[in-house]
Amino acid sequence: MKTKKTSKRIYLDYAATTPVDKAVITCMLPYFNKNYGNSSSIHSMGVEANKALEKSRNIMSKYLKCSPNEIYFTSSATESNNWALKGIAFANKAKGKRIIVSSIEHDCVLNSAKWLESQGFEIKYISVNKDGVVNINELKKLMNKDTILVSVMHSNNEIGTIEPIEEIGRLCKERGILLHTDASQSFGKMNLDVEKLNVDLLTASSHKIYGPKGAALLYVRNGVNIEPLIHGGGHERGKRSSTVNVPAIVGFAKALDICIKEMKTEDKRLIKLRNKVIKTILKKIPQSYLNGHPVKRLSNNINLRFDFIEGEALMMELDDKGIEVSTASACSSPKLESSHVLLACGIEKKEAQGTIRISLGRFTKDKDIEYLLEILPKAVKKLRVISPMNLKNC
Repeated sequence: MKTKKTSKRIYLDYAATTPVDKAVITCMLPYFNKNYGNSSSIHSMGVEANKALEKSRNIMSKYLKCSPNEIYFTSSATESNNWALKGIAFANKAKGKRIIVSSIEHDCVLNSAKWLESQGFEIKYISVNKDGVVNINELKKLMNKDTILVSVMHSNNEIGTIEPIEEIGRLCKERGILLHTDASQSFGKMNLDVEKLNVDLLTASSHKIYGPKGAALLYVRNGVNIEPLIHGGGHERGKRSSTVNVPAIVGFAKALDICIKEMKTEDKRLIKLRNKVIKTILKKIPQSYLNGHPVKRLSNNINLRFDFIEGEALMMELDDKGIEVSTASACSSPKLESSHVLLACGIEKKEAQGTIRISLGRFTKDKDIEYLLEILPKAVKKLRVISPMNLKNC
């Protein structure tokens, strides 16, 4: 007999998306039905909307240590990543057609690269080590006179590993190659300085930092030649046409402002909770493993692998107990395929399928972690008993 599903809800999938902060909602509301002007209009209502837009742009630029005119608002990180790769490729194809990406990038980067390959560009992939850190020596070998762009994410959305972007940026700068980084997962969680990182383009997203969906940005260093992805009325200084989503952008900026103010204390709090989960689970559950770098990882990311069970089954078992986690990236989880990130780290397909991602956030409480640590070992034990993957049952 199937046990009744609990009414308890503990959300531990913050890497997929975050709830919109109440202060963010309050900040956005006037721009829906009071200050609702088009930011491109020159009448009073339009001017007010444009002021809110530029104030938001200034908040972003101050955080990234760049000029406000280097910030371009988009609808999503997927759009920003598509624009970064395709825009740079077509604007600079006269210089060369080689583009290098890491093997663990988000699907939107990998699929953009794959599409560019069909358009005559040469795509090279950098491998990673067992912790998901890109191979710097391999990157050096792949760089040649035809290389126009390198794209390596700042931190991985699945396993949380933080990449050596500063070092990669120095290598690119020495060779006159542009560097793009997808910082969607680390934006708002740690200090990001585009000058120190040596990046030419950077992607970030609102809904990862307690802001609304429908707003994101692409930082483009002044002087970088990039073709627009969307053509139309010439919004965003002619680079990204489409009526600007002022309410969402205002919310995005407010969300970042809150993150900046709480960053130090929140980082310490999440690291403490994260480490407690990792240490306890690896100790209490035999044949369990941590995926990703043990130290150089996002403060809220826990990616665990268990022998003899399916990650999807474990995810559903936890869901029945009111704990919401994921098996991989939220964009990929419905596919029920082995994670390309884990496979790239050298993990066997069979092993990779026994993985779940637990990601913590602003509203994760100590009691939530205690409940997780009570339920997860029981869930694993239960599934192992009935699992055909368990060698003892063969």
